[in-house]
Amino acid sequence: MKKVNFLWSLALVSAMGFAAETHGDKELKEDIARHRAIAAAHEGAAKCLEAGKKDAVCEKELQAACKGLAIGKFCGMKHQH
Repeated sequence: MKKVNFLWSLALVSAMGFAAETHGDKELKEDIARHRAIAAAHEGAAKCLEAGKKDAVCEKELQAACKGLAIGKFCGMKHQH
């Protein structure tokens, strides 16, 4: 059983290494920029709410700021309400 687990672990680590190699420097930099843009959009939504604006207004602003960046109308994030 230990040998099977070891082989499975080795296969998984190899697959993860292959997946990591498929992203080059250019793709990595694009991912980083996308994450920063999404974070900025969410920071804007937080400031909007802090300013006392209604949730619906801030959500529309978030959707506009995130257009083309993330999946879904919540800019790639959804939390409990």
